[in-house]
Amino acid sequence: MTVGVVDVPHTLVQQFKFTRREFQRCLEGVSDEDALKRIDEMNSISWMVGHLANHEHRMWVQAAQGKTLYPDLASQVGSGSPASTPPLAEMWDVWSTVTASADVYLDKLTEDDMLQTLTVGSKPSSRNIGTDLLRNTYHYWFHIGEAHAVRQMLRHSDIPQFVAPMRDAPYGIDR
Repeated sequence: MTVGVVDVPHTLVQQFKFTRREFQRCLEGVSDEDALKRIDEMNSISWMVGHLANHEHRMWVQAAQGKTLYPDLASQVGSGSPASTPPLAEMWDVWSTVTASADVYLDKLTEDDMLQTLTVGSKPSSRNIGTDLLRNTYHYWFHIGEAHAVRQMLRHSDIPQFVAPMRDAPYGIDR
């Protein structure tokens, strides 16, 4: 008798999805008004949501799948674009659509795939997919820290502390 094998995403993908959940947890309860505020040169929270969606869109939707869902996203929230304060609900909608589309690709990655490269724009990436996935994960953690700083400056009292329980993370046992 053959027992069915459950397809589980690659460990790096599981960690990436955990990081996304932490990003969402970090921003739970942030009002539209607060998400639009810029403190000095810091980014607005709504920009951060769109900016991370843009990174995923560029890598996992455009480069990996050859699709463009939001052709103007990079000009609105991409690196090097002018500071902006897009509506939070709109950026969460974009983020949700992009991450769902990215998951179609990410959920199928194998260990061998992690060593391949993507073509970003018209150039082959200088990094392999595994490294690009790590870079995207660390990009999230950078903006999680920035979002926490903005929330502290806005005097929010309900900021999540540390990292959520890791019961569902690979190798995670959190009692």
